[in-house]
Amino acid sequence: MIEYGTNVVGGVTPGKGGTSHLDRPVFNTVKDAVDQAGADTSIIFVPPAFAADAIMEAADAGIKVIIAITEGIPVADMIKANNYVKERNSRLIGPNCPGVITPGEAKVGIMPGFVFKKGTVGIVSKSGTLTYEAADQVVKQGLGITTAIGIGGDPIIGTTTKEAVELLMNDPETELIIMIGEIGGQLEADAAKWVKADGNRKPVVGFIAGETAPAGRTMGHAGAIVGGSDDTAAAKKQIMRDNGIHVVDSPAEIGKKVKEILG
Repeated sequence: MIEYGTNVVGGVTPGKGGTSHLDRPVFNTVKDAVDQAGADTSIIFVPPAFAADAIMEAADAGIKVIIAITEGIPVADMIKANNYVKERNSRLIGPNCPGVITPGEAKVGIMPGFVFKKGTVGIVSKSGTLTYEAADQVVKQGLGITTAIGIGGDPIIGTTTKEAVELLMNDPETELIIMIGEIGGQLEADAAKWVKADGNRKPVVGFIAGETAPAGRTMGHAGAIVGGSDDTAAAKKQIMRDNGIHVVDSPAEIGKKVKEILG
């Protein structure tokens, strides 16, 4: 992140306050990082058992954007942390996500920065790897990315597909949005219905992973489990098509479809 140009002002590890790492100060608490270094964003790599507490500590310290990379935080912990964050008007991205990148400006996450080039296409994705894949295809078509948001694949996440799509819909630099989802849950259906209700202001290209997944079995991400007939890839794709979204059946087609729409 530092190499990419992100303004990393320090780290937080309890008990290591007063030391430094990578030429940046280390603090005992997030509050110290806010008070002494002016931190306004936090990226969390804390192990699952303690990660919800780290999220709540960041919100309590006044951090406005909290990005949780950790995978496998217990659901009961996340319900508590999610409500806590919302009450303090902070935005949580993740958990179990690759983070957020605005090419040429900053990346707060673990994505390969060299793949992303500046442009007019926004990406919202539950999958980390497919975020990079979509960005790579867009760049190979001679286009680029405004901001890519990896929202995470756990059952309870802070920022939903719809909320992330809405942010990009209202971003003046973004001309087209790529929405990558997967089986399980209602997030993509909710986002698709919102896009139509909002008047389809910008074209949205959609893809749903997990076409061949058997019902009732968790696949990859903890949130990727088919619970009902609307949770399947086929059902989600139909809902997206019904709401005016340009759906592709293979991730290999994302770049070509974007190029076709933007010309």
